[in-house]
Amino acid sequence: MTVLSASGCSGSDTGTAKTTPSVAVPSATVEPGGLDQLPGQAFYVSDQTNAARQVATLRDQGRTAEADTLLRIAGQPSSQWLGEEGAQQIAEQVSRRAAEASRTAVFVAYDIPHRDCGQYSAGGAPDAATYRSWITGVAQALGDRKAWVVLEPDAVAHTLDNCGIKGDLAAERYGLLAFAVQELKKRPNVRVYLDAGNPGWSQDPDDMATALRKSGIAAADGFAVNVANFYPTDRNVAYGNRLSAALGGKHFVIDTSRSGNGALGADSWCNPPGRALGEPPTTETGRPNVDAYLWIKNPGESDGECGRGEPRAGEFWLPYALGLAQATR
Repeated sequence: MTVLSASGCSGSDTGTAKTTPSVAVPSATVEPGGLDQLPGQAFYVSDQTNAARQVATLRDQGRTAEADTLLRIAGQPSSQWLGEEGAQQIAEQVSRRAAEASRTAVFVAYDIPHRDCGQYSAGGAPDAATYRSWITGVAQALGDRKAWVVLEPDAVAHTLDNCGIKGDLAAERYGLLAFAVQELKKRPNVRVYLDAGNPGWSQDPDDMATALRKSGIAAADGFAVNVANFYPTDRNVAYGNRLSAALGGKHFVIDTSRSGNGALGADSWCNPPGRALGEPPTTETGRPNVDAYLWIKNPGESDGECGRGEPRAGEFWLPYALGLAQATR
């Protein structure tokens, strides 16, 4: 995927972290030696993630200690990102494999036009008609299988900052998001959560609630916070609860993938050092409005080329992954 430079937008200044969806199509059958599903786990653990593949490579190289450390990531459920390429095939295969394991797949739909404000994960559908066709195909691919879908990270929040998604562009985006919610909710076992930024973003939660209403939150199951970011759970809960109150009690999910040590700072969203894995994915959060902790960002995948020799957004970065897995929270 082409990664473009920032085009005058300030998304990186708001504390939002970026990711580029993986486009590798998982194999149709579980490979020998695949990862075991832990007892009581609701969400699907794929043996085809970047982390799982790296575990196998490390074992082949005799690097057993590193492989064992990386299993702290690979052995947990994480999300399958869906972008421009192969989205329908990936959605069908991953959801089917999850169903065969009696688990629920988690997806991130990430193809909105003008995606990521032209920054590290720029791209997306070229126009509204293409996006409608894309999301309809994803919904159809899920069929009647259980799936949770986090819808378009940063898409709503970028209409509230100085990215330039204003006026007619903002209205088009809200319409596309509402259409996506509608299409996905036609599937009987799909839950949908609209992305709602994070507590370090500059927008007012009341403005976010208004934008979410325009984006179809009424028909969605709720919203997601802290996607691909590092804020601690308590702060995310406080932010989410304020949004929930403004939205008539809508529930939410929290990305805890890298929140173990909290955020380094509002501007330190791009591969900040010293971070740690957060709470494992679970629906047993003990918090009335929080439907789940999820690993929406895949730990160990780069946020982008931040100027310190990092790989492109979405590429697996072993030293960073090991750092996350080894850190104490």
